[in-house]
Amino acid sequence: MLAIESIHHIAILTDTEGYAASKHFYTEVLGCSILAETFREERNSYKLDLALGGKYVIELFSFPDYRERASFPEAKGLRHLAFGVKDIKAWYHWLLQHNAKPEEIRTDGLTGKQFLFFYDPNGQPLELYEQ
Repeated sequence: MLAIESIHHIAILTDTEGYAASKHFYTEVLGCSILAETFREERNSYKLDLALGGKYVIELFSFPDYRERASFPEAKGLRHLAFGVKDIKAWYHWLLQHNAKPEEIRTDGLTGKQFLFFYDPNGQPLELYEQ
């Protein structure tokens, strides 16, 4: 049987007006590094390739023509994107300082690990999960 080796990347969409805020959020608040930023003139769209720990993980696209998510976070399809972190309490305070409005820290009843939810500037549900 063939085997999938890894997750290559996650694509996140924003509107054209929200691109700068999203770029700031993913780089300055969450700490992703920029691998490449390309403006695609024919689409009036940016494509920003982002990495965590030197590994390519996120494509951030801006589009002038987009649709909002059907509901939060229980829309059919991708529910949320989760990042692993070591110090959930430090992240909680960091997100508060950057107006990311995290929900309260909870404990996973199955693993005993702590986690929290918050949203990016476009309303994309995100989670931080204790490693």
